[in-house]
Amino acid sequence: MSDVFIQATETDPAVRAATELRAVHRRLLDRLAALAEHEPGQDHAVLAGFLDGELRRHLAAADEALYAPASGAPETRLLVRALRATTAEIEALAGAVASAADPVRAARGLAAVLAVHFTVEEAVLLPALAALPGADLGLLAGDLCTLLDGGRLERPDEIDVREIPRGQRHPRIFARFARLAPGESFALVNNHDPKHLRREFELAHPAAFTWDYEESGPELWRVRIGRPAG
Repeated sequence: MSDVFIQATETDPAVRAATELRAVHRRLLDRLAALAEHEPGQDHAVLAGFLDGELRRHLAAADEALYAPASGAPETRLLVRALRATTAEIEALAGAVASAADPVRAARGLAAVLAVHFTVEEAVLLPALAALPGADLGLLAGDLCTLLDGGRLERPDEIDVREIPRGQRHPRIFARFARLAPGESFALVNNHDPKHLRREFELAHPAAFTWDYEESGPELWRVRIGRPAG
């Protein structure tokens, strides 16, 4: 294998995103395994605190940063539904650990389910996201890290793509769309008609977005892109 290929692979955003996500998953699983090593009868308050705090925060962050961008695309809609169903099961299992007759055994069972869930995210969700029009795994991984660090994702009411470097424009727009709640919208500003972007939206989110021209040239185009209410 050539040095050029190795270097290109190591700097590829999709590869870096997968590596970062695996590292986050490994830390959570290692922490859970360590906390589950308590002997029966010991205080499991630390374990319960981890499950109710760090683990729940991670699940919520993954939903906002990774599931939401894939939830509207036909190719990934069912996958996201399955992942969200598993997330609900994980949250229920985590909530039941503290009151279980054998918390250690319950925590180990939770860890097994969690490991499979994380594997699906890494091996199925990330490649599917990478194949979606306008998706940028590097940007999405950055969003996940922001949320895990306690930050919030930006939700600007207007995106002026004239101020964004080429290659980063469509991923920024699709990421903003993913954060919209039903009935919400944002304005896109450009110096030409973004009809190619609209075709990408039609492929990724058929019948699941609104597109209204507020200005139509000749020097400036403003389009309000939204998520339908209801």
